[in-house]
Amino acid sequence: MRMPIVGAFALALASAFLLYGINYDTRHFENRLRDQARAIEDARRDIAVLKAERAHLGRPERIEPLARAQGLQPATERQLVGAPEEAIARAAQSEAATVSTGAVD
Repeated sequence: MRMPIVGAFALALASAFLLYGINYDTRHFENRLRDQARAIEDARRDIAVLKAERAHLGRPERIEPLARAQGLQPATERQLVGAPEEAIARAAQSEAATVSTGAVD
């Protein structure tokens, strides 16, 4: 009669330890999940801030005075090309003009 009681007690004790371990692991995973969710939210906030900064820094009215202070000018029509063939034709004309006038860059 005593043996089944001891066996039941040992089984209950083993179950208690097993359940404690599962509970501990579950809390650990919940903490990791919460930390990862917080990190994701922080990254999203950082991305939003970076996008706003990029939008602010890329404004033409901000860039133009800085570019002019460095001596940069807007692109001229001669510098704009519609297609690669057009660029090759312009380069050939420019080269032919340079050779015919004898000018050296």
